[in-house]
Amino acid sequence: MKRKYRDEFVKFTFLIPALLFFSLVVLIPFFRGLNIAFTNWDGIADHYKYVGLRNLVQLFKDNDVLPPLKNTLFFALVTTFFVNVFGLLLAVLLDVKFKGVNVLKTVIFMPMVISLVLAAIIWQYVYSDIFPILFHTSGGLLGSPSTVMWGLAIICIWKETGLAMVIYFAGLQTIPKDMYESARIDGASSTQQFFKITIPLLMPAFTYCIPLWLGTGLRQFDYSVVATKGGPGRASETMAMYVYNYEFPYFKAGYGQMAALVLFVMILIITVIVTQFLRRREVEY
Repeated sequence: MKRKYRDEFVKFTFLIPALLFFSLVVLIPFFRGLNIAFTNWDGIADHYKYVGLRNLVQLFKDNDVLPPLKNTLFFALVTTFFVNVFGLLLAVLLDVKFKGVNVLKTVIFMPMVISLVLAAIIWQYVYSDIFPILFHTSGGLLGSPSTVMWGLAIICIWKETGLAMVIYFAGLQTIPKDMYESARIDGASSTQQFFKITIPLLMPAFTYCIPLWLGTGLRQFDYSVVATKGGPGRASETMAMYVYNYEFPYFKAGYGQMAALVLFVMILIITVIVTQFLRRREVEY
């Protein structure tokens, strides 16, 4: 018995560095931020006062929070939908053997490995120089408040669809091929096979991908900062940028932390609900 406990303790010691790092990077900052959310701290002063729920009340009364919230929800829904749809379609189309298929997969995945800064520079050029020529318009998507979020969403879809394709392609390899052969013998069309076999048996991949991109979209910060800096005006400001602005340029760290806490709770609730919804639809085979 003592040897068993000793062996378990030895195994646990391998987790200590990871637990220490996680505590320093995540747990301690989270609980310190949770405390600051109920203060009037400006982020610089040595002292602050507790103000209770005043920051929360102010947040819900602030009309300026509605545009960033709307932008965040729009970006999350659009990118989650198109990244997963395009990723799934590409995985299905490329789940065949022909010369050059691996090269084509690499080309599609390549945008995922380039830096976000480079991706933003590429698409700024496309929007400013190529887009007006193709569609006979003045200016690009990023220059108009009514289209800037679509412009950012397109950059994200172009950059991240390759990763979704790889995940769905891996899921397709786990589906027994004899299921498709049996369905063809029974007279099922390709469309029927897709919706009756492929989609149900890919639910574990959906359970991973959809909450992943939904949560990423809800905390979207980098695309807006790198490509537009929240502009034009504040048309592409998201909730994460709203939090950042109050934390640093506006020096209202207490209010910014409360906004971050509300955003965290919103993301947690939405992703948990979506994950549970998808998980209940997984089937065994």
